Formats: sequence, structure tokens, C-alpha cells
Amino acid sequence: MSKIKRIITFFVFVGLFSLSYQIGSMSEVSTEDALEFMKEFEELIEGIDAIGIFLHNLSISVAMFIPGFGIGWGFYTAWSTGYAFAAIVSVTPALSDVPALALLYASPFGLMELVAYSIATSRSFILIHMLIKKTSLYSAIKPTAIEIGIAIGLLVAGGFLEDYMIKLSQETGF
Repeated sequence: MSKIKRIITFFVFVGLFSLSYQIGSMSEVSTEDALEFMKEFEELIEGIDAIGIFLHNLSISVAMFIPGFGIGWGFYTAWSTGYAFAAIVSVTPALSDVPALALLYASPFGLMELVAYSIATSRSFILIHMLIKKTSLYSAIKPTAIEIGIAIGLLVAGGFLEDYMIKLSQETGF
């Protein structure tokens, strides 16, 4: 695959991931479900550190590299993250004026995760395309390994940044 086609494929998956996230964020979440989600979310982040955030995000992204399956997993992950945003908004009225995509694009760790997940899902597409065309996957080993390394680097940096932002928000009460 040419570099131009690879870049276009990446950006198509940025758009598709964003669309899936936006659809999830438009979900109607009952107050009861939102409160339950918030309780589970607070338990999940209690005591979590940068390495824990990284490992969580890594476990999500690894499956996105699986040919074919990774695309669906990526879209589900995007949708469920958007749904989580909808749940948070339903119990935090101050966030109701914040566009969901603004949170994804304006937060540095959100942008890092978006790029990492889009790399992974677009690579999944490329690999399944190669399998369907019966092209040897040997030529995809090096670019896939490089992309996995880039995704890991982004997720490590994003994990540390997200941890910092969580701790800062807990200290300031925001």
C-alpha cells in the first residue's frame, strides 16, 4: 500500500471512530443507569495510576490490530466511550454544553488515544484487505510492528497525561 493510501486510510478511520463516538454520546441514558455507571467508573479509577491507565488502554487497543475483528472492536470502543460521556453529562449538567467531540479532540490524552486507536483499526482494515486479496502478509510485518510501537508510545504518554489530569481535577475539585 502506498504511503498516500495509508495516510488516507488512517484519516478515514479517524473520522469513523469519531462518528461512532459521537453516536454513542447522543445516547439517552437514564439517571439510574448514569448513577450506576458513575459509581462503577469511580471504583475503576480509584487508585489507578498512569501505568494502570496505559495497561487498560493497551488491552483495548491490542484487539484493534486483529484483522477484521479490530475494526468492529474499535467502533464498539468508540461508541461505548461516547455512551460513557452521555452518562457523565446526564448527571453533570455543567457538561451539557460541552460537545462530545470537543472532549475527544481538545484533551491531549483523548487525541493520543484517538490516533492510537485509528492506527490500530486502519491497520486491521489493511490486514483484512490483504487477506481477502490473498496478498502475502510478510510485507506487512515491519509496518505493523512500527505502528504497534507508535500506538504503544502514544498510549504510554496518554496514560501519564490522563493520570496527571485526573489527579489535578481531584485536587481542584473539578
